[in-house]
Amino acid sequence: MLPVLMFPQFDPVLVHFGPLAVRWYALSYILGIVLGIMLLRKLLALRPRAGTTELADDFLTWVTIGVLVGGRLGYVLFYQPSYYLSHPLSILEVWHGGMSFHGGALGVITAMVLFTWRYKLNFLAFADRVTVAVPIGLGLGRLANFINGELWGREAPVSLPWAMIFPTGGPIPRHPSQLYESLTEGLLLFLILFTASRRLSVREHPGFLAGMFLAGYGCARSFCEFFREPDSFLGYLPGGITMGQLLCLPMLVAGIGLMLYARRQPIYVGLPDPQDQPAEKN
Repeated sequence: MLPVLMFPQFDPVLVHFGPLAVRWYALSYILGIVLGIMLLRKLLALRPRAGTTELADDFLTWVTIGVLVGGRLGYVLFYQPSYYLSHPLSILEVWHGGMSFHGGALGVITAMVLFTWRYKLNFLAFADRVTVAVPIGLGLGRLANFINGELWGREAPVSLPWAMIFPTGGPIPRHPSQLYESLTEGLLLFLILFTASRRLSVREHPGFLAGMFLAGYGCARSFCEFFREPDSFLGYLPGGITMGQLLCLPMLVAGIGLMLYARRQPIYVGLPDPQDQPAEKN
């Protein structure tokens, strides 16, 4: 029998600048958004064009606000509404943790609706490009959860080679479910979406990639929830499901519906290529 692994004692703070501490968790958000915008610039340039590289840069502020505000409010409303209603100032204490992917997703969707309305873009075509980049941040965020030693998994058999004992998880071996999520919701989902985005026949049907993301995330998260320990203040819901699985159900249904809808729509021709525009006369 292999010995059970002990959780490496990572320092959740990457570096100190005087009183300012840069945490791995914050870095994962920053790096995920920056890398996502860099990829979005390249995706928007693919035909049929859904935007410009300049618009990708402009979207940086919008998506940052959407992720942070939506993620925090989603955690407050979906997971601990009674606590935060009685302690409203605690909503602002984001340094104590507490972000919800589903809330962040709603925040990003809201940002995309407003952004595409502001710049008169096709919402679904723009959303397709954005969702391809989202798993980058998801994967990095789950790695940060692992470094912090939080959101660990359920009890695992001691025969499991990668079973691990977490400092805050008691003396029992557990699944490192954060790594499962990083690999499935992050790396695997990104590879699937990125590969699909290379096909012109997929990009010509706005909404298909966004639907694939919703359905793919719903499946990946629901699967990983079987290995992840539910939040102590929630536990299991009726039927033995978790809050994460419950919130993923409408995502899965919406994703499948969106893919079917996209395939039935006319081919999207996209924005005109700047090179095809006639030169202005002086």
